Amino acid sequence: MSVSPDPRKNQLLAALPDDELQRWLPQLESVDLPLGMVVYESGSTLSHVYFPTTAIVSLLYVMENGASAEIAVVGNEGVVGISLFMGGESTPSRAVVQSAGRGFRLPSEAIKEEFKRAPVLHLLLRYTQALITQMAQTAVCNRHHALDQQLCRWLLLSLDRLQGNELVMTQELIANMLGVRREGVTEGALKLQNLGLIRYSRGRITVLDRPGLEKRTCECYAVVKKEYDRLLPDRQAI
Repeated sequence: MSVSPDPRKNQLLAALPDDELQRWLPQLESVDLPLGMVVYESGSTLSHVYFPTTAIVSLLYVMENGASAEIAVVGNEGVVGISLFMGGESTPSRAVVQSAGRGFRLPSEAIKEEFKRAPVLHLLLRYTQALITQMAQTAVCNRHHALDQQLCRWLLLSLDRLQGNELVMTQELIANMLGVRREGVTEGALKLQNLGLIRYSRGRITVLDRPGLEKRTCECYAVVKKEYDRLLPDRQAI
């Protein structure tokens, strides 16, 4: 027997008062988010906001020469498409599914109307502030910290948004997320594997020692996690 998707698997939707969520339900659409799916392109008009439940979406900044680097990740704790309720119809970033799964989407007109209501306003503003912190810290990390530290930070942020300890993605996709060459990803992953922190094989990363990753990473992961916990204190682990 198939089980209907549950919007409450997204922590923002779960945090809504029940009467608010009940009003949203008729307009929430359950969607598949396959690996590599482009949720939106830089500069495009956004038609929906997305609330991942089991998927993870990477936000990328794309330069004029086509080079890209990840600026944030969004999973079951958040929403993709904040420009819609921050006063814009488009966004300078690109959103790509980095870990396949499911989620829900809400039409742009619906979220803009709901954003006028106080409970939703306060919740989404707190989440937006946490997301901005993640973006800023990622920029600093990419500029000042070693690749293996960046890879540890990225793995920990991804684990926080997944059930289990395994990630499935291509070497090329990881390279695009971190803005480095594929050879750099291989070197960094093998370094972590030799330390016994992960097992890396054919696009599959299994985390063997999370505490070890936390010790190996730079301070950027702790800064971001602390801000999410501070701004969204009522969110429950899923």
